Amino acid sequence: MVWFETILVVLTLFTGAVWLLDKLFLAKRRAARSGLLDEEPVVVDYSRAFFPVLAIVLILRSFVGEPFKIPSSSMMPNLLIGDFILVNKFAYGLRLPITNQKFVDIGEPKRGDVVVFKPPHDPENNWIKRVIGLPGDRISFEGNTVSINGQPLAYQTLGTYTGRGLPMGVDSAALLEEQLPGRPHKVLEVLDRVTGEGDWVVPQGHYFVMGDNRDNSEDGRLWTQTHFLPEQNLRGKAFLIWLNCEDWFCKGSFQPSRIGDSIQ
Repeated sequence: MVWFETILVVLTLFTGAVWLLDKLFLAKRRAARSGLLDEEPVVVDYSRAFFPVLAIVLILRSFVGEPFKIPSSSMMPNLLIGDFILVNKFAYGLRLPITNQKFVDIGEPKRGDVVVFKPPHDPENNWIKRVIGLPGDRISFEGNTVSINGQPLAYQTLGTYTGRGLPMGVDSAALLEEQLPGRPHKVLEVLDRVTGEGDWVVPQGHYFVMGDNRDNSEDGRLWTQTHFLPEQNLRGKAFLIWLNCEDWFCKGSFQPSRIGDSIQ
């Protein structure tokens, strides 16, 4: 969330500035005035103690990896409500905190990557979907079948989904394996429902994203302002589930079997 990131940056800069100012000027003045070095104001003491911790957290969170919690069913069956995931923050380039401005170009999303991003119509929040279309691709979705540049993807029926987390009003869903080039993965399909049919050409500097729970996902098919995800809105690549817990106290919902699962 933007507010947390902003608070972290402000606290890091404030404590760092206080610590540096004291080290360069204020400590010398106190020593000259009293002959002692241990008469340190409380704000300086706290800044000196907390600045290294805050700086390390900010660096790791901004440029290495960041934890997120899955809040919805849109990426089922691969990600469940309550999954805590780790996101690689340097996979698509190093970005400044708060502004998300990229200053070091490292890589670009590949088809099938599960990405965290800020949607164009909801820039205050982080969403997660799968990259289906790359710049220049023609993507169509008709009859629950994705086509890329005129080639329909193949699907293998695996049966009926029996896991937890189906949205209310959905008694069952078909579990399929979608043969996305280079990244086959499981998707859910409600047999009597088709959501978001259409045909789109992905512009340069943009991506087309979809949820794996095809009939219960608010993704590029349904966005009204633009159907595409701008490259500058990317936050990182999801790669690992490190915990599953539907609530913060894991009362009756803890699933240790999901710990350490890679995100396919």
